[in-house]
This record gives sequence, C-alpha cells and structure tokens, in this order.
Amino acid sequence: MATAATDRTAAPEPAPHVLVVPYPAQGHTIPLLDLATLLASRGGVRLTVVATPATAPLLAAHGDAARERSGDPDRVAAILSDFFCRWTQPLAAELGVSRIAFSPSAVYGTAVLHSLFRRMPQREDGDDESPIGFPDLPGVPAYPWRQLTLLYRTYRDGDEVSEGVRRNFLWNLEASSFVSNTFRRLEERYLVAPLADLGFRRVRAIGPLAPDAADTASGRGGETAVSAADLCAWLDGFADDDGSVVYISFGSMAVLQPPHAAALAAALERTEVPFVWAVGTAAPLPEGFEERVAAAAATAGRRRGKGRVVRGWAPQVAALRHRAVGWFVTHCGWNSVLEASAAGVPMLAWPMTADQFVNARLLVEEAGAAVPVSWDGIQAAPDADEVARVLGAAAGGRFAHVAARAKELAEEAAAAVTDGGALRQEMEELVRELRELGSEPKE
Repeated sequence: MATAATDRTAAPEPAPHVLVVPYPAQGHTIPLLDLATLLASRGGVRLTVVATPATAPLLAAHGDAARERSGDPDRVAAILSDFFCRWTQPLAAELGVSRIAFSPSAVYGTAVLHSLFRRMPQREDGDDESPIGFPDLPGVPAYPWRQLTLLYRTYRDGDEVSEGVRRNFLWNLEASSFVSNTFRRLEERYLVAPLADLGFRRVRAIGPLAPDAADTASGRGGETAVSAADLCAWLDGFADDDGSVVYISFGSMAVLQPPHAAALAAALERTEVPFVWAVGTAAPLPEGFEERVAAAAATAGRRRGKGRVVRGWAPQVAALRHRAVGWFVTHCGWNSVLEASAAGVPMLAWPMTADQFVNARLLVEEAGAAVPVSWDGIQAAPDADEVARVLGAAAGGRFAHVAARAKELAEEAAAAVTDGGALRQEMEELVRELRELGSEPKE
C-alpha cells in the first residue's frame, strides 16, 4: 500500500527537452524562432535554441518565451532543426533520439529540392531550356534547367562540397517527420498523401508563421531603416484611395541586377503608380531616380507618381497590412509569400533564383493569387514596357479576380491560426509527438 501511495504522489515526468537548431540565415532563422515561440507558449516542452552571434539579435526579438531554457544537463528528447542543418541527423542518431526536419519553404518547393538530389536528373546537351520533370509529384511538373536552384545546377560529381550538399538532403529523408511553414488550404495538393520526394514522411503544416496584426511593429526581422509608424503614416496619405500603392521588395539576400532595377524604375516612372520600394543597401538604382522620386513626393498636391525608396530593411509586415497597399512586386521568397497571403495582398511575381520559380508557379497557376512579371530570372531583365504594362493593369483593376483570390487566401490563412484551426491542431499534435519522444525509454 505504501508503495502504491508513493506512486500516486510521485512528481510528474518533466517536460521533454528539445534542441532547436536554426540555420543562420534570416529567411530560415525567423520562421523557426516563430515556431519555437509557439511551442514555448503552449507548454509541455522545454527548448534550448542554438544561436550564433549573427542570429542572437533575432532570438532576442522573440521574447523571453523562446529564450528560457533549463539549467539542468537533462537528456535531449528530440532535435528540431532546419533542413539545411545536415549534421543534426547523425547527431540525433548518435544520441539515440529522433530528429524533426523544419522547412522554411513550401511543401511543394521542399519536395522539388529533395527530388533533385534524390533522383539527380540531368539536362540534355547542356541546354538551359531543357525541361526537368518531377514524376513523383502531383501533376508531374517540369521546369527548364535554368529555373532550378543553383544548389543543384552547380553540383559536381565527386566534389567534396557538392557531395556534402547532396548528403544534407538525403539525410533529411531519414528524419522522423517534417514540419513546414505553410498552411493546408494553400498546399492541399501536396499534403493529402505522403510524398516519395520527402521520404514518405509525415509533413505538418504549421503556418503561416507570421506575427499577429497587432504585432506588426515588432522587430522580428532585425532593425529596420524606417519605423513601422513612420512608413504607415506615409501610407495614411492614400487613405482615400485604398489599394493604390504598390509595395516592392526582392528580399534580404539577393541584390537586384542593374538591368532589372532599371526596367522596374523606368516602369514606375512611366505609369506613375504610387509605390514603396524597399531596395536594400546596395541596389544599383538608375542615376537620378531617387532624386526624382523625392522631388515628386515633395510636390504639393501631387498624388500620382508619389513614391518612397527605403534603403535597408523595411517593416514589410506592417506595410503589407496597410489598407493603402494593393499589390506586392516580389521575388516570391517563401516568407514574403506567406506574409502577403496573410495580409490578403495579391502578388506580381518576379522570381529570380533558388525556390522562387517553384513558389511563383504555385501562386500563379494553382493558388491564383499572383500575376507573373517575368520568368527570366537573373539571366535577363524584361523590357520596361512589359513591366509597365503589368503594373498599369494591376493598378487599373484588370486583375480583380486575382485580388479577390488573395483576399480569400487571407481568410483561409486566418482560419488556420485561430483556436481550433489547422495550425493549432498541428501544433497540438507536434507537442504530443515531442512528449511521446521524451517518454521513450532512455538507453
């Protein structure tokens, strides 16, 4: 009897300890920290997040919940790591624990990437237009060689670095499951059944991982060149013409090539569409463009042609959620795609490299929430007249069906993150999986 009483009053098992390993690049680190914050807020697990000097400020911006960790040297029950962190798979095997692979990308884009290194398809006769098919994916899509990620196109058989990259993606197929920053209504086609290109592993759709509408001024992306309050005050000047402003950004990693920047700048000046262009710190804008933009903005009473150039990191979430912003010219990086989808802003797709062509095809051909600007990527800039045509058509309301679909997508994204929504259900199951892993017998 005494033994039974002792058992009933014994302290509960401690919450499992999960090691979280982001890949140290902004587009990868931010969504995984968003996920870690959600996990911490729900309770039931304890987290240790690996940070580098470069990513520590991003971790600090996610609040105390993600930064708390146990001081006890207790056993790691599972590893949750970015799909670029290949070394965590053999580490998990060495520790005798499971690894869950985190994808900051679309399920579709993640499957395409892993398919390349799993199947190793080749182009014909060195032709950049040679189509590369993906027979194990729904719809059997194909892309010209030049639109595939450089990670694969630069692969060299026997090269140490190339072989390491390939091993990275093959190791991911040994993970116990994937979690992807996406939502089911956007990628239903790729979530209804396990995919061969993802090792037939379970994929949890735990997105869109983006701040709430009330938290758009947060510094989750690091220090901005202009405050959210300042930019939104400028956008307030278009309050009587909702949706008239085009927001433009090609992400934080790539520098827009001079011909591309020139074509876009010329198109903006020809159409006089109001715009905010987050150009980064090194974009080669045409000579005199910024001065002309500033002069137009200073002209009293002039509304059309009014623009603003932001040099550096911009408060993108706040801009996209402002009622004055009606379109988003984007490279189709996945974080940008999800932020626009959550805000209900239709996109003008201008993919350049990496997974951006795959994302753009998903948006244009399947989701119906984007219109293409150019499919030529970094290899060739479109004619300024063509860019002006697309901008003018968007501003003139000729893509109303696309704008309407973007609003529907926002409703579907919002439904996913509500209590009882798909994201919450997936999070509950993820926590349950981690707790089960933590309760497995220790070797």
